[in-house]
Parts: sequence; C-alpha cells; structure tokens
Amino acid sequence: MIKRFFKYILKLILWLFGFSIVIVIFFKWVPVPITPLMLIRNIEQLQEDKKLVLKHDWVPIEAISKNLQLAVICSEDQNFLAHNGFDMEAIEKAIEHNKKGKRIRGASSISQQTAKNVFLWPQRSWFRKGLETYFTFLIELFWSKERIMEVYLNSIEMGNGVYGVEAASQFWFKKPAILPNPLRYKANPASNYIQGRKNWIVRQMNFFGPLDYNHKNEK
Repeated sequence: MIKRFFKYILKLILWLFGFSIVIVIFFKWVPVPITPLMLIRNIEQLQEDKKLVLKHDWVPIEAISKNLQLAVICSEDQNFLAHNGFDMEAIEKAIEHNKKGKRIRGASSISQQTAKNVFLWPQRSWFRKGLETYFTFLIELFWSKERIMEVYLNSIEMGNGVYGVEAASQFWFKKPAILPNPLRYKANPASNYIQGRKNWIVRQMNFFGPLDYNHKNEK
C-alpha cells in the first residue's frame, strides 16, 4: 500500500510538471482568457455581497503604446530587458532595506509578477513563492521579453474587477493608466505623490532611451 501510494504521488508530480510546461507553451501564443486571481476576486465579491465585476479586454502588444510599455519598465523593473527573470541587484537592495525594519520593500521583477498574475494566487507563502520562481523560470525559457510584457499588461489588476491596461483605460480614464500600484493611488485627479511619481517616470524614460526588445539593456 505504501509503495503504491508513493508511486501515485510520483505520477501526480510528473503529470503536474508536464502540464505546467504545456500550459506555459500554450500561452506563448494564445491570449490568457482568465487567471486564478480574477476567479478569486469574483469569489470575494460574492462572499461580500458585492456586484460581480470582471472587465478584461485583451489587446495585442502592437496596439499598446510603446510609451506605456517603456513607462512600465521604468517604473517597475528597469533591468527587465537585461535579467533572466530575477533582478538580483534589486533583491539585494530590498533585503538590506527590510533588515533596517522599515516599510517592507518588494523586489519582484515584471517576469515574476507575470508568473504570479497568470498562474498563481495572491497570498504570500514560501510555497507560492517557490511556484512563482518555477513559473518565472519557465516563461523566461519559453517566452520572449515582448510576450512577457504583453501578458503582463493584459493581466495586471488595475482596480476592483478591472484587469489589463485596455480595460483600465476604458473603465477609469479613457486613456492609459498610471503605474505602479493603481489599486492604492488615484491618477485622476493626481495627488502630489502621483504627480511627482509621474515626473520621475518621465525622466527615467528619457534616460532609458528607445524601447527595443531585441536589444538587451545593460543598465
């Protein structure tokens, strides 16, 4: 019985491993229709007796402004084009910052956030972080940087039940949304913090130069 049990567990692990690779390769070309986070948020809305809201309009990256893509890189992950999924410099800085007991600072790359948004759930745990690392490795292996950005911009949570830059643009502003952390900060009207953050991002975009996914930025 014990031998049979472990044999079953081994088969299950191998099946899940194979399925994870297949689904990552599948989404290399196919738009992501829905994510675990979207389903979780809908369940939360039902539990809280709130109106069900799910706005998610997929648009190809060719239809998304290069300025918006560059703004996201400059605000979220300036080493996106250079690293292989993990910005070790940012991680080291976050560790040193957090050791000082200040407000916790994250260091997740755009690739890590994409892996979490598309394949996993939002709660923090070492198990989920391990899966995030695994899926980050897979998407960096099978997807291009441009595809990672395309999926990221179409799956990021931009408000209550609003996902992706196109849905956010239509729902909130009728124009591109401002990153980062759109759940916390309002861009219309812009607070002093948002205005300052916007000015900083514009300066970073000027320093960064033209966006070229075929050229690794060596910042």
